[in-house]
Amino acid sequence: MKRGYKKRKFHHVYSRKRFILLIWFLSFSILISTQQAGELFTIAQVQYGGGGDWYGDPSAIGNWLSLLRERTEIETADDRVILKLTDHELYQYPMLYLVGHGNIRLTEDEVTSLRQYLTNGGFLFVNDDYGLDKSFRREISRVFPKQELQPVPNSHPIYHCFYDLPGLPKIHEHDSEPAQGYSIFHNGRMVVFYAYSADIGDGLEDPRVHPEDTPEIRELASKMAVNIAVYVLTH
Repeated sequence: MKRGYKKRKFHHVYSRKRFILLIWFLSFSILISTQQAGELFTIAQVQYGGGGDWYGDPSAIGNWLSLLRERTEIETADDRVILKLTDHELYQYPMLYLVGHGNIRLTEDEVTSLRQYLTNGGFLFVNDDYGLDKSFRREISRVFPKQELQPVPNSHPIYHCFYDLPGLPKIHEHDSEPAQGYSIFHNGRMVVFYAYSADIGDGLEDPRVHPEDTPEIRELASKMAVNIAVYVLTH
């Protein structure tokens, strides 16, 4: 009985893995078909109030989009778009990038707009450049008052959907805390991915900006960035 059970269990797990791979392949195929129809994937950087440097990592998104063109079949724009959360063009972009070192303060209209955007298919990637944590947690609790940021386990598909990574890579030391991804889900879909004490964005900037980053460190940031975009576009 035990031997037969193990065989059936292995077959079930193997079939499930094949099914997941099939779904990923079909999703990616649909994405590529859309891209070939002339739509270019663009990442929009959020301009926010409160005094923080929302404009940080100016070369990161351009390099990120270039990586996607080189390493995947995703057709992208050449550089970032900058917008406010209340701009009418918000829904043209499936993914938002928010970064900074300092304070974030959203207006009530921005809180409402971000909640509507995220619960209707949008995605927000937040990169803690160091010093962002306190204000971001305060503001995201206004967007989703009934939820808290949850740690993303290293087994989550966002770390394995294109490159197989052991978890969120640590690019800069900051306070020497371990890198940790956090998320918020809506109806089972990840809508916020927050990279804490990792600084993926700095690892994507032009090499001259952070010359202390080795090619190996920059490659880890690149792989994570590709994974994030592929995950967003296939989920």
